[in-house]
Amino acid sequence: MHSQTILILDFGSQTTQLIARRIREQKVYSEIHPYTLPLARLKELRPAGIILSGGPASVYDEDAPISDPGLFELGVPVLGICYGAQLMMQQLGGRVERAEKREFGKAELRIREAEGLFSGLETAPSHYQVWMSHGDRVEEVAPGFITTADTEHSPFAALRHQGKPFSAVQFHPEVAHTLIGTDILRNFIFGICGCEAAWTMQSFIESTVEAVRAKVGSDRVICALSGGVDSTVTAAMIHRAIGSQLTCIHVNNGLMRTNESESVLHFFRERTDLEVIDINAEVYFLERLKGIADPEEKRKRIGYGFIEIFEQEAKKLGQVKYLAQGTLYPDVIESVVFRGKAPIKSHHNVGGLPERMDLALIEPLRELFKDEVRELGLELGLPEEAIFRQPFPGPGLGIRIMGEVSAERLRILRQADVIVLEEMKQSGWYRKVWQSFAVLLPIQTVGVMGDSRTYEHVIAIRSVDSRDAMTADWSQLPYDLLGRISTRIINEVRGVNRVVYDISSKPPSTIEWE
Repeated sequence: MHSQTILILDFGSQTTQLIARRIREQKVYSEIHPYTLPLARLKELRPAGIILSGGPASVYDEDAPISDPGLFELGVPVLGICYGAQLMMQQLGGRVERAEKREFGKAELRIREAEGLFSGLETAPSHYQVWMSHGDRVEEVAPGFITTADTEHSPFAALRHQGKPFSAVQFHPEVAHTLIGTDILRNFIFGICGCEAAWTMQSFIESTVEAVRAKVGSDRVICALSGGVDSTVTAAMIHRAIGSQLTCIHVNNGLMRTNESESVLHFFRERTDLEVIDINAEVYFLERLKGIADPEEKRKRIGYGFIEIFEQEAKKLGQVKYLAQGTLYPDVIESVVFRGKAPIKSHHNVGGLPERMDLALIEPLRELFKDEVRELGLELGLPEEAIFRQPFPGPGLGIRIMGEVSAERLRILRQADVIVLEEMKQSGWYRKVWQSFAVLLPIQTVGVMGDSRTYEHVIAIRSVDSRDAMTADWSQLPYDLLGRISTRIINEVRGVNRVVYDISSKPPSTIEWE
């Protein structure tokens, strides 16, 4: 845990990760934990401030998510957002009920006092656009609190305690639709919590290198190296810390794109000082995936397969104690079980890992979002070609083939994927979007080719715009580009007679189909 950390307790809001992002943008470290975090652990972490996130529940529900009210006795500033605001009111003696008029969407906020959260902003009659998303509202304010802002349907849209550093807002300052959201969060982290803007990539490199050296000592480390930005930056960080004690292992699991392994190995052997071992495990992984259609089972079999290979290679090298992985913060967040519900998906390097492993994990990027990793890579001096590659999932094409993975289905998807990437790069759209790829669907449709009936496979094209993979919008690609991709796939990929474009956003969909 960093000094001057803002700790966020998550109550299930879809925008919790945005709170962390907005704070980090101010060069202050923030970390998300489930609302069930024990008070003793919270004390150990010694945060500079605590934020209670929004969430879909109502505080008066029988099974409502409730954090330990003892957090209000720690003397630490607390900001409640939406559900977090209502929970603060209820736990400190106020009353929350279902609202007669729910508020979803934009609202006009009238500020009553320009201090605390609203320092530097104008009071009424100025109106500021904020984003509301709630069906409950505070009906009775907890003792000691006063109203600092309201809206037409929320008389207590913002509150503060007169004697303690507690603030509550009914709206969401973390979303872009709240035009004064950054001002509010800055006032909380700098004005109320007294943080300093000291969390930079350079400071992250220094502290992480020191931590890795201290943990590893004279032991050896192997690093899973896929060639993607996450594993590349991980390898560079570990190498900076321990040099020749690191050995990288690139596993061709048979789920890579066309010529992917060859180009990755060429890059690392020609452009870096890393020691890289190459393992061809195509047959091994195809055998493991035979007859498996369930997405979670596929992810776990792929994850277990990687670990088995890494452990075998570690034994050959002798005296290897650690495995380094490019696990990112979104992987960790999405793999967490929340309120007893299944995780969004088990990332092969988090929930897909076996419970018992011979190797201890080192995950230097576990606290970072993807764009922070790219910034880190540039700071480490890695070439742009390695840093600005579109994300490619660890399980590879295995989770872009709906249903069972086979050599023939991999052939179809590889050929389609090459066309998507070629056309995206040639058109200049590759660097404009977050990710673009092909998906093979588990259905066949009727078509006509050369006056003959066909009954063949369907390819879906997925392209999204995002900043950190936690939320994403579908890319509005030009029709002529989509037309070229579709025509080429149908003409050049034997076994495909239909191409569709995925226009769903995250949430409710995920970026990958599995």
